[in-house]
Amino acid sequence: MLAFNPQQFRQQFPFFQQQPDWIYLDNAATTHKPQPVLDAISHFYQAANSNVHRGAHRLSQQATVLFEQARADIAQCINARQPTEVIFCSGSTAALNQIAFGLMHGYLKAGDRILLSALEHHANIVPWQLHCQRHGVIIDVIPLTKEHHLDQQAYQQLLTLKPKLVSLTQVSNVLGHITPLPQMLQQAKAVGALTVVDGAQGIVHLGADVQQLDCDFYVFSGHKCYGPTGIGILYGKQAALEQLTPLLGGGEMIAEVSFSHTSFNQLPFRLEAGTPPIAGAIGLASALKFIQSYNKNNIILHKQDLLNEFYQGLKKIPGLDILSSPVHNAGIVSLNVQAEHPSDVASLLDQQYVAVRGGKHCAMPFFDQLALPGAVRFSFAPYNTSADVASSLQALKQAVEILTA
Repeated sequence: MLAFNPQQFRQQFPFFQQQPDWIYLDNAATTHKPQPVLDAISHFYQAANSNVHRGAHRLSQQATVLFEQARADIAQCINARQPTEVIFCSGSTAALNQIAFGLMHGYLKAGDRILLSALEHHANIVPWQLHCQRHGVIIDVIPLTKEHHLDQQAYQQLLTLKPKLVSLTQVSNVLGHITPLPQMLQQAKAVGALTVVDGAQGIVHLGADVQQLDCDFYVFSGHKCYGPTGIGILYGKQAALEQLTPLLGGGEMIAEVSFSHTSFNQLPFRLEAGTPPIAGAIGLASALKFIQSYNKNNIILHKQDLLNEFYQGLKKIPGLDILSSPVHNAGIVSLNVQAEHPSDVASLLDQQYVAVRGGKHCAMPFFDQLALPGAVRFSFAPYNTSADVASSLQALKQAVEILTA
């Protein structure tokens, strides 16, 4: 395993050579891609491009081997029991929609309850409303404490309602707050609930050991963990995946088709309709292997150092309302400048080549509860440096001076 050196790590990402002026702190939205990922995708298209599973020629067979090897590699990276528990999809949103749709009318019925939290991304709210709430499934929500962490006492009370399913984010995409998943999942299982983890933000910071978490489903997107866009993973225990009705039909997901009846293929193909994201799968496998070649704990310590430096600098800038707590934080800080709109702050930072996001971050219920128009979000990655922190603080200070003059 490689020792972690921030500068050496940063050099693996061509973006920073192509765009040296940018301070990139929008990593919660998407991360940059290291050279091994770009090489893996390029090699497939240049040397092995073909469709998988169905071609009689050797190119198709080679592509199939590469594609299924990517599945096996990803299964190993997340510690799935077997590759057939790894389903390729377009991202976390697609995976959550497949789960919500797939459990309706089978596992979930009218009158059942599901439990979400007030920190969820829209992708872990809207699918349940689309596929469940309109059919009489009740959605309960875990509230927050004053520090914007999940209220564990309220969670215990909501579990007494015997939810059939509990779906939680691993890390808040707005605040960076880390959910205490091990204890919460165990408590959910104690009342017989199926468990779903939205790992879109968590996998890049904490990693994912799905057997250790013992969740029934775990979802994540490739582009947030140094992989390509348009690719994601729906992991499920074999028995849990077997309960899902396919959301999409056609292509490799069928066994036999007639105009009177269709029978479905076995897993994982039953949940992978159409031509799969072959190059994306190969790129994602490369991304996960790349990040796992480094010591995870050293990366976490580096990000914590950046977070501490950033918080210390924020103390010197008057007029800030900081929403994120530095405790149990994966490297995301959301804040506001007095009564100024977050988009105005983000635009002034953009003029100084500091990339952040301003808005509601696909978490409208959270900001509606606070009666805020959104927040400016700074999100750190291992390729960020102390110089990035200093530059972003200086840019933020200047933006505050302009807006409050």
